[in-house]
Amino acid sequence: MGSHDHHGHHHHDHAGHAQDHDHEHGLGLGHAHVHAPASFGKAFAIGISLNIALVVAEAVYGYLGNSTALLADAGHNLSDVLGLVVAWGASIAARRAPSGRFTYGLRASTILAALANAVFLLVATGAIGWEAILRLQQPEPVAGVTVMVVAGIGILINGFTAMLFASGRKDDINIEGAYLHMAADAAVSLGVVVSAALIIWTGWLWLDPITSLVICAVILWSTTSLLRGSIDMSMAAAPKGTDLAAIRAFLLARPGVSGIHDLHVWPISTTETALTCHLVIPAGTDDAFLMQTAQLLKTSFRIGHTTLQVETHPDNGCALAPDDVV
Repeated sequence: MGSHDHHGHHHHDHAGHAQDHDHEHGLGLGHAHVHAPASFGKAFAIGISLNIALVVAEAVYGYLGNSTALLADAGHNLSDVLGLVVAWGASIAARRAPSGRFTYGLRASTILAALANAVFLLVATGAIGWEAILRLQQPEPVAGVTVMVVAGIGILINGFTAMLFASGRKDDINIEGAYLHMAADAAVSLGVVVSAALIIWTGWLWLDPITSLVICAVILWSTTSLLRGSIDMSMAAAPKGTDLAAIRAFLLARPGVSGIHDLHVWPISTTETALTCHLVIPAGTDDAFLMQTAQLLKTSFRIGHTTLQVETHPDNGCALAPDDVV
């Protein structure tokens, strides 16, 4: 990695982030958003185009066929188009070079996009649920076959779009937000097909709103982790899967280190993590030690931006030494 690693007091290297993370990708760490415009840009463009077409079709046929489930699905798909646009915009913004007061660039926009996506899902679900409850009180006939055909197309479109994002969802909560939207939509459309078929078969009109309510429950359940994860990241919590105890043990085991304090780990974006820590090294140290430590933190713990402060005396009165001081 050489000197553009994120270490010590070398803060001049932000512009090298993309290059840095391409290298990181090469280490098999899968930082999806670095390649977002290349690999996921196409996925976003395809997903948005297909979903806009689907929204129009579902709104028209839902209105003509008098199906709340289909209209609800159209509304939900519209929130998905918005969600995809936000996620795509954030993945592009995250690549912008730092400027002015935004010393990390706009990388944190991916965290905001994931949070916004979770909120979009919740709002859309509330609207679907409300409409379904109203329809339960006054069931109306539904044009079953039309509804089934349109929702069937919805399953194909949403399922296909979800697959486009499946590879990046483990490494990037922003991509996971897009994936969850599409997967939830495929489930919604499947529910619409099943309820329409059952209405044709049984004549039970209440199945349409009941299906909508079941779909709401499924979406709420699938959105919980996205909402929790994005709120955690917004609160600068260490990214999920970060083993703080192992990081602490690793730093304490570094040659010459007699103690550490003021250890902080937080997300810069949905795919990048930063760390700061004070190391007590009585014998002092050199740049090579700092660079090597930063490199090991990157390969072992996926921390791409490390800043270490070296202190040579354990009783130097560092104001940040106590554990309860932030």
